[in-house]
Amino acid sequence: MQLWFNIVTAWCLDRNTGADSVGKQVETILGIEGFIGRVAWHAEVVMPRAESTAMDNSCQALCRNLVTQNGLQPENVDISQSVLYTSIMGLLLVTDNEKKLQLGNGQVGLRNIGNTCFLNAIVQCLSHTRSLRDYCLMRTYLQDKHSNQEPVLMNEFCKVLAGLWECDGGETTVNPGKFYHVFKESVPYFSGYSQQDAQEFLRFLLDRLHTEINRRPSKRPAVMEIKEPTYTRFRISEEAFAMWQRNLDRDDSKIVDLFSGQLRSSLHCSVCSHYSNTFDVFCDLSLPIPKKSDYGRTVTLRECLDLFSQEEKLDKENSPMCERCNRRTESTKRLTIQRFPKILVIHLNRFTMSRYSISKSTVPVSFPLNGLDLGPFGPVDCGPVLYDLYAVCNHSGTVNMGHYTAACREEEGWCYYNDSCVGEITEEKLQSNQAYVLFYELKSCNITRK
Repeated sequence: MQLWFNIVTAWCLDRNTGADSVGKQVETILGIEGFIGRVAWHAEVVMPRAESTAMDNSCQALCRNLVTQNGLQPENVDISQSVLYTSIMGLLLVTDNEKKLQLGNGQVGLRNIGNTCFLNAIVQCLSHTRSLRDYCLMRTYLQDKHSNQEPVLMNEFCKVLAGLWECDGGETTVNPGKFYHVFKESVPYFSGYSQQDAQEFLRFLLDRLHTEINRRPSKRPAVMEIKEPTYTRFRISEEAFAMWQRNLDRDDSKIVDLFSGQLRSSLHCSVCSHYSNTFDVFCDLSLPIPKKSDYGRTVTLRECLDLFSQEEKLDKENSPMCERCNRRTESTKRLTIQRFPKILVIHLNRFTMSRYSISKSTVPVSFPLNGLDLGPFGPVDCGPVLYDLYAVCNHSGTVNMGHYTAACREEEGWCYYNDSCVGEITEEKLQSNQAYVLFYELKSCNITRK
C-alpha cells in the first residue's frame, strides 16, 4: 500500500509533471478531495529532504489515510484489486501516452554496411510507422513484455530509430551495424553479406520483435478443447472472433496490435453445397500481379486485389476433405479479409520461381496515395475501409543485380531514402514499376454486424 502514493509523487518529479495537474486527475477519478494538496506537499516538501525511512512512513500514512477516509479497500486486501491501484495505474498510462516526444524531422540516412540496402529501406518504412516509432522511443515495451529476458533485438532496433529521429540534428547518417549483427544472431539465415529480399526481412524482423515483447508467456499449459461437430453452423463473425481471441491468448504484442489482420478462406463443396471457413492471421498481403499482353500497360492495385480474392476452382485431388461429405470433392475457394489491420503491408509479388530460375515482373502497378478502400474485399456487411499510403519500398534492377530504396511521407511532402542519401521526391515519381512493398495506415473503418 505504501508504495503507490510514493510512485505518483516520484513519477511527477521524474517527468517534471506538476503535482496540481496530476492531483486534479486523480481527484476526478477517485472522487477524493484534498488529493492535490497532499501530492503537492509530498512532492515539494517531503521528497527532497526526507530520509528514505521517514519518506516511506509518510507515504504509508498518507495512503492509509486515503483508504480509511474514502472507503477504499482496506490495507490487508491485495492492492492490485483496489480502485486506488487501477485508477492510478490508468492515470500513469494515460499521462505517459500524452507525454510529447522531442523529435527531429527523421530525414536521416542509414549507412550501407555491405549489401544492406534491403534492411535500410525496410527500417526507414518502419521508422515512419509513427505509432510503432513512438512505442519504441518511449520504451513502453519494457512494461508490456511478459518475459524476463532482455529484449536485445528490440533494444538495438530502438537505438537505430532514436538515431534517425534525434531532435538536435546530430548525425546525418546512422550505422545499423550492431542492430544487423544482433538480428543475424537471431536469424542465421541472413548471415553473410549477400543480397536479401526486403519483404522476407520484414517478416522475420516483425516476428522476432514480437517474440521478444510478447505480452503472453512463451510456454502455456495444454488446454483440453471440447470439439463440437465440425459441420455445426455458427455466425461467421462469431467463429472469426473466437479464432482471433484464441490467437491473442498465444500472441499479443504491439506488433500484433498494428500489423496483424485476419483472412477468411471460404470453401464451397460442389456436391452438398456446404460452406466451411478457416481463419488465419496475416501481417502482410502478398498480391499477384496480373500478366498483361499489352507491353508497358499499367495495372491497378485494385486489379491485383481482385486477382488475390477471386474464386478458385479446386479439383478432387487438390481439394481438402468436405466436412459434411467426409470425402474429397470438387470445390471452390475464396479469400476475403475478415479483420483489417491498423497498418496494412501490401507485397507486390514481382518475383516468381520456375523450375530452373527466378524471374522479376516489371509491370507498373498504380496505387492510390489516399483512400484505398478495402471494404469490397471484407465481410459482406462491410462498409468503406479506407487506408492512406505513408511509405513505399522500391526494388530496382534485376533478380541478381538489384537495389532497394524507400519513399516516406513527411509533413511537408515525400522524401526519398537511398541508403545514406536523403532527398525530396514528387508524388508522380512514386508510381513506377519499382514499387515492391506498400505501407498503408488505416484511416476509417465502417463494419456493421447484423
